Amino acid sequence: MYIITGGAGFIGSAMLWELNRHGIENVIIVDNLAHSEKWKNLVGLRYTEYIHRDDFEDMLKTGKALWRPKGVIHLGACSSTTETNADFLMKNNFEYSRLVCKYALHHGARFINASSAATYGDGTQGFNDGYGKIENLRPLNMYGYSKQLFDLWAKREKLQEKIVSLKFFNVYGPNEYHKGDMMSVASKAFKQISEGNPLKLFKSYNPKYENGCQMRDFVYIKDCTRIMFNLLENSGVNGLFNLGSGKSRSWLDLAKAVFVAMDKKLNVEFIEMPDSLKEKYQYFTEANMQSLHSKGQEFLPTFDLESGVKDYIVNYLATDNKYLSV
Repeated sequence: MYIITGGAGFIGSAMLWELNRHGIENVIIVDNLAHSEKWKNLVGLRYTEYIHRDDFEDMLKTGKALWRPKGVIHLGACSSTTETNADFLMKNNFEYSRLVCKYALHHGARFINASSAATYGDGTQGFNDGYGKIENLRPLNMYGYSKQLFDLWAKREKLQEKIVSLKFFNVYGPNEYHKGDMMSVASKAFKQISEGNPLKLFKSYNPKYENGCQMRDFVYIKDCTRIMFNLLENSGVNGLFNLGSGKSRSWLDLAKAVFVAMDKKLNVEFIEMPDSLKEKYQYFTEANMQSLHSKGQEFLPTFDLESGVKDYIVNYLATDNKYLSV
């Protein structure tokens, strides 16, 4: 049996899809559906039980969580980089994550945790993963800091060889539709272009980068879940790893891939960036994937930007069923 916290969310539901693909249906989904449309992510997938996030936390605190899971995939955190409620993030992303981690380790379960590339801040310290110099990282937002705190705690507790934490870069793909403004540009682009509008991208305010040439490491969700599954199956591979494509691409590259997949002519408009983002904007991210790739071929990505965007658009966004299903 497996537990996925945040199991109705983007990466969580995609991970459920991955488990289902391997014939695994004995899965407990932990989440808070509230008034969102996350529930739609679960419709075409198979699991045994849904537990509200708050009930699950209470069960952990009171010792009533008696399952002995084979694995716990902890993706249940607030992922909004614009969230300003620091107390909420400390409780939800840091304290709760420690609780889930301790529960998994107590029961001998494989534990995979979602860290974030947001921990790298402006990138001046580089994008090298591992626990070695994480004290030097300076996240630019409270979300990144909440993730950084868990990584620092894991290092202090000497959990480096007992758990896996993954620093996700710019993940895109099916089942992200409930995220609103936090959806990937690939998804937003499809909608804008389908409505006959130009694709809107932020202008650059850094003289080193022309408009549209800001760089990101875009990684397709199917690569993420396949690698995560392989980590579940390889208990000897532990540590703090980047999870990206390993190759930085520009927003214009992404735009071109979307227009090609939609068989449309490139049409981009550059717009002003909100003042609230200008001081916290990352102009370059690129995951150093050497440490994870060195663990074996099963941890190499299979989608480049163009093939990932094509699969997303042709097989999901442009169809009657845009959700992952089995």
